[in-house]
Amino acid sequence: MNTRWNILKPDQKLLQQIKKICCCHPITAAILASRLRSAEAADRFLSPSFNHIRSPFSIKDIDIAVDRIVSAILKQEKILIFGDYDVDGVTSVTILYEFLQYTGATVEYYIPHRLDEGYGMRQDHIINHAKPNKIQLIITVDCGISCHDAIQLANNEGIDVIVTDHHEVGTLPNALAVVDPKRPDCPSGYDILAGVGVVYCLLMCLRKALRDINFWKKKQEPNLKKYCDLVALGTIADIVPQIKENRIFSKIGLEVMNTNRRPGISMLMEISGVRNKDLDTSDIIYKLIPRLNAAGRLKHASLAVELLSSDDTQKAKKLAEQLDNMNISRRELEKYILHEIDGIIAKNPHLLDQKSLILSKPHWHEGVIGIVASRLVDQYCRPAILISIDKGVGRGSARGIPGVNLHEILTSCAQHLDSYGGHATAAGLMIQSNNIDIFKRDFESQLRSKILPEQMIPTVTIDYQIDFHEISEQLLDELTWLAPFGPRNVEPLFAAHNVKVRYDAIVGQRHRRMSLCQSDYKKTSRIFSAIHFNVDTQIPMPHDLDRMAFKLQWNHWNGKKNMQLLVEEYQ
Repeated sequence: MNTRWNILKPDQKLLQQIKKICCCHPITAAILASRLRSAEAADRFLSPSFNHIRSPFSIKDIDIAVDRIVSAILKQEKILIFGDYDVDGVTSVTILYEFLQYTGATVEYYIPHRLDEGYGMRQDHIINHAKPNKIQLIITVDCGISCHDAIQLANNEGIDVIVTDHHEVGTLPNALAVVDPKRPDCPSGYDILAGVGVVYCLLMCLRKALRDINFWKKKQEPNLKKYCDLVALGTIADIVPQIKENRIFSKIGLEVMNTNRRPGISMLMEISGVRNKDLDTSDIIYKLIPRLNAAGRLKHASLAVELLSSDDTQKAKKLAEQLDNMNISRRELEKYILHEIDGIIAKNPHLLDQKSLILSKPHWHEGVIGIVASRLVDQYCRPAILISIDKGVGRGSARGIPGVNLHEILTSCAQHLDSYGGHATAAGLMIQSNNIDIFKRDFESQLRSKILPEQMIPTVTIDYQIDFHEISEQLLDELTWLAPFGPRNVEPLFAAHNVKVRYDAIVGQRHRRMSLCQSDYKKTSRIFSAIHFNVDTQIPMPHDLDRMAFKLQWNHWNGKKNMQLLVEEYQ
């Protein structure tokens, strides 16, 4: 598939202003100039601070939620935290549970089993758990916005419900408080938060409300910064924009992880091979998050909560080992499903004539189909939906492409679905198996009216066109200032022309290690080590490249660090 290269051209005047105010390398200034509108914004971006956070009290209904929770704490009412099974949900549960426990509240948590119970709070959770356990207040985290029936039943049983969520809002549920910055009547501007970010805002407001009634005279007021490690984990895991408050929470959270590390995070790092270095975004995305998610995908997400909240190093080590083994199993399941899909497409090449790729099969593992759908989006550059069928009911995971709002299209096809929910680029659904064919046709029809041909062409956005002699230790150090990376603040991508491959070898089965220089290397004497992950080993590496796209990173090994190019594309 041809790839379109889009090379950014920053405003030169702004570049010079940023270079002067931020005292940074001209290439760092160029990257910032392409992403921000002023030198002041760049300076603020490089120095994220709690002082830059907008008032969380501006979030609709958060005052109602705080008043009810304070009352429950003081009266020792039984509180149930109801969460989701992904990393955003697990971290949301953990920080709220730890905070409420610290206040002395009577609190427990419940996370549904992904395969046995599915997503969200249902009526049977009220009947079989909340009512028998005499729960008086339910707080949902990272879910709840679409749980109308369960919330109404809770109301009928005299149980108050506070919803904290960040998913797209349809009809508001009849809860005591609905704390979701995406609700249309919420003026806060917090609508890009992850679920754990919403919970963290709730904690900021709760702490102040308790301070106002002199609650903290009896015990030390907690420093909420200590929870930022888990806020960063959940925020990065949920792939929300890494700007504004999300960047502040994530940046400070990474600092907490690297200075006052929880035993659970330390053990996860050890089991995943992250040693002798500070954690960075890449470690979190590729090492920690898959292992934490494996608990909810293959067994039960409560294992991840136990790990993150544990103060016992030995217990944390055993839990980390369990999650590591589950992650190995997850990879095998993912590989098996991808192999099946490759076979389906090989036998039915007309499937790629569609703008979408919607496939269904009995007993695909529901815990991994979302990851596989993401792989298909990367491979075929179109929205993908995978549906696992069991006893006539399909449960699906949908993944989209930039510029196409999956949630809107699913809403327009809602008559074929039992339920659905999610975001613009990721969603889940439930459907009767006999409705899948008509759903496919309707989804494809709706998509064709919204998608543009150029959206189905992979695009590589180049932040800066560089020559090898411009690469320096100062530049690599400054690039780390831009982290944490994610949507709206991606890791910078560079392009170089006339690249020569002096040496290459396959390592670790699917990765290619290289030594690179530019064609005038005898003049500049710049030779760099490079790595290209997940290559087709059957295709030989050309020795002369017109151009190459790559990231610049420090490679940490045996206590040393060296400059390395992380190859993304070449022509």
